[in-house]
Amino acid sequence: MSFTRAARPVELVLAGTAFMGVLIGASATPAGSQEREKLQVTAVSSRPGTVSGDDALIRVEVPASVAADGVRVEVAGRDVTSSFRPSGDHALMGVVKELSKGDNTLTARAPGADAGQLILKNHPITGPIFAGPHEQPFVCDTAEFKTVTGGTLGQPLDKDCSVTTRVDYMYRTTAGKFVPLPDENARPADLATATTSTGKKVPYIVRVETGTINRGIYETAVLHDPQSAAPDPLQREPGWNGRLVYGFGGGCNGGWYVQGRNTVGIMNDTYLSKGYGVASSTLNVFGNNCNDVLAAETMSMVKERFVETYGEPAFTIGNGCSGGSYQTHQIADNYPGLLDGILSGCSFPDVGFGTIQTLSDAQLLNHYFKEVAPNAFTEEQQRAVSGFGKWESIGSLARAAGRIDPTVYCPAQLPAAQRYNPDTNPDGARCDVYSHTVNVYGEVPETGKARRPLDNTGIQYGLEALNKGTIDMAQFIDLNRRIGGLDDDAKPAAERTVADLKAVRLAYRTGRMLNGGGGLADVPIIDYRDYTDDAATGDMHMRFHSFSTRARLDKANGTHANQIMLTRSNGHGFTLAGMLSDMDRWLTGIKADSGDEAPIEKIVRNKPQGLTDACWTRGIGAKKIEEPQVEGIDNTECNTLYPVWTSPRMVAGADVANDIVKCRKRPVDRSDYRVPVTEEELKDLTAIFRTGVCDWSVPGAGQQGLAGTWLSFDQQ
Repeated sequence: MSFTRAARPVELVLAGTAFMGVLIGASATPAGSQEREKLQVTAVSSRPGTVSGDDALIRVEVPASVAADGVRVEVAGRDVTSSFRPSGDHALMGVVKELSKGDNTLTARAPGADAGQLILKNHPITGPIFAGPHEQPFVCDTAEFKTVTGGTLGQPLDKDCSVTTRVDYMYRTTAGKFVPLPDENARPADLATATTSTGKKVPYIVRVETGTINRGIYETAVLHDPQSAAPDPLQREPGWNGRLVYGFGGGCNGGWYVQGRNTVGIMNDTYLSKGYGVASSTLNVFGNNCNDVLAAETMSMVKERFVETYGEPAFTIGNGCSGGSYQTHQIADNYPGLLDGILSGCSFPDVGFGTIQTLSDAQLLNHYFKEVAPNAFTEEQQRAVSGFGKWESIGSLARAAGRIDPTVYCPAQLPAAQRYNPDTNPDGARCDVYSHTVNVYGEVPETGKARRPLDNTGIQYGLEALNKGTIDMAQFIDLNRRIGGLDDDAKPAAERTVADLKAVRLAYRTGRMLNGGGGLADVPIIDYRDYTDDAATGDMHMRFHSFSTRARLDKANGTHANQIMLTRSNGHGFTLAGMLSDMDRWLTGIKADSGDEAPIEKIVRNKPQGLTDACWTRGIGAKKIEEPQVEGIDNTECNTLYPVWTSPRMVAGADVANDIVKCRKRPVDRSDYRVPVTEEELKDLTAIFRTGVCDWSVPGAGQQGLAGTWLSFDQQ
């Protein structure tokens, strides 16, 4: 396994705006000759190196001194000029079709100007592009996927789960329901009217496109009157406000080896009534695909299709909760330009570390408290060791840790005969996060299993609980002596878990551990959360995860000024419509800002008035409390209402960034303990931590910065 950074010309830095193409190959002007202006060619629908489906929307900028009608465009010697039309001042745009697989050289020429060239790398519509080889086995779900009209897509056409693209029209009734449009040539009596964010009043009729891209099922939706002309990427629809909302779905357990039977849903009145285009794919629902690289690749391809159909959005907003939040954060950071602003709900920084480190620790604690030393700790002592707000969260998170066990969460669609079983089918499909991301981490040569960046060596579980007097030294020693780790199949083992250092380094370099210093540094973020730390049955969506993302932004960029944090209880407070409006105003202001300052300066300058960190009081009639959101319990008004509890690693001394996979070690030190330590106890601790205890004050083993963005993965 290896990864490569997407190629780009020397001395050229791509702008942070979406889908900027690159001018290449123009010949230098000979010395002594009169300098001529050049044609500039850019790819609009995708990056030049990530074209898919044999077509691309291209823009040719023509110098003012050159006649636009004299421009000729060709691809590999084939004249495609007829595909282009005037677009704005001194520009031509057009969708170039019938591209060959691989590199295609597009050349624009005109009398009196130097030629412009662009190399387009075209990939199959079935993928892959940069996520690496397709996962096998892969179960098609087209016959189970429900379309907006209630039918299914039928049986797939090939091994890549493809179907024929279909277009359906839905309309919104005056009673507030979406129903199929019975006749495209007639207006129903109960047809509602939509007023877009740009003030256009149009019939509330939605064009829904459903098809397959990258082996996933995608849906797009835009207000469009079927009695008007077909959508045209060079002529914006009256009902489209020029913005795109991309939806990301939650989950993770069972998110492998399947196409998926649902997108996040595109018939959303909050979006459509205001004229937003909406898009999603089954592979952008983590319950179907728990792999952020594949999610990014799929989103890139679906957005490309949208742009080629409707035109380039002024900006794209990503929205998702839980597993959707993983995607908004990691796609924005690792594949800049795909998302311009994100609404990240019930959020985590990433799936592989922000979540899994806490879940795996909960699994180990739960096993210790129930199986190894039952009745040795009270429930309150167990809760204190975990750091969670509720004792019930230990068991709840332990169950969720099944996503790292290759046998627990195989999807129902995957036949039992194809699943991994250590005794009867050791070569079967392993249903876990690491196996699903093997294109990044690679395999252990001796076992053939995916490398695993998971470690708990040196962690002093319960240290803060000991120092506060909640547990005693005997309990602390026994806990750390017998908590153990997780074996290759994520089953409890006597020895602590030791990470594969190659996987650890790759986690940092490739952005599987969210860095925050890639594209996310230049993206406005609204982090919103319904508080669940106090859920009666326990809940993994804990508030400290939002502060983990904030801490990583601070570490990478020296600021988190691009992140707004909002907290409420039981749906009382902020609304999706309000957050969407705020993000729209924020991005509109940034786009119109012609200043030369760094992006973060424009983000700060154009933040809408009234959009600040805040929480809302509980219950009906909730009132907004505007104050900076910080960590803690009972130290602010918001933290009195919504305490920021911690995690097992934070109790052990880690900080809220939660960005150390494998800690560096130092010898056991008596000064760690604020309780008396006998010589015998110190001897026990030294024996337990024979390689040392975690030194959280220094970077972890293998911890490093990003190798770059838009990385491409392959197998060697």
